[in-house]
Amino acid sequence: MDSKPFFSIIVPAHNAAGHINKCLDSIKMQTFQDYELIIVADNCSDDTAKIALGYTDRLLITWYGRDGLARNDGIDAAQGEWILFLDDDDWWIHEYVLERLHHYATHTDADLLPFQFIWPNDAHGRYYWDHANYGINIAPWSKMYRRSFIGDTRFSDKERTSDEAFAYGLIDKIERGEGKYYFIHELYYYYNYMRPGSQTWEDKQK
Repeated sequence: MDSKPFFSIIVPAHNAAGHINKCLDSIKMQTFQDYELIIVADNCSDDTAKIALGYTDRLLITWYGRDGLARNDGIDAAQGEWILFLDDDDWWIHEYVLERLHHYATHTDADLLPFQFIWPNDAHGRYYWDHANYGINIAPWSKMYRRSFIGDTRFSDKERTSDEAFAYGLIDKIERGEGKYYFIHELYYYYNYMRPGSQTWEDKQK
């Protein structure tokens, strides 16, 4: 009997002790429970790892200082058929996210399924691309991936281009006919765009 989980949820976390609970609680509250949670505590000097162990025993400790490389370790450790990413300061907006994603995973033949997310900076409170790149936003947390489709595609070690390298590597596979995508017009994710202390916040202060 195959005991592997349906989803692998990967959360890269850096000094997230002050805010990661909301992220992890949004996973814990899901009605669909066939998942493994992999938290990658990267370059942390606070209680992130201790908090993480209250939610999962799949804790990885790394010292990259790069969330892309931390995600790579999560991918390498994942056993689920499908992979999802969640940033440590973001959250899923309701308890049916995994249930809905399971529905689409089992009712389409897609390998990559982008979905909508709330972006507080956007005037309408939601955001997605539907005019380029097949509607695929480059943010790794804005979609779910069949693990076999990811294959050996990985994030780069370049801080500012890591997400692009991963997203466009998968888009190239679609263009070569090596995978299919299906866009889900449903809202699942809250992108905590301007949390004080985040990289986006720091960039805006410069």
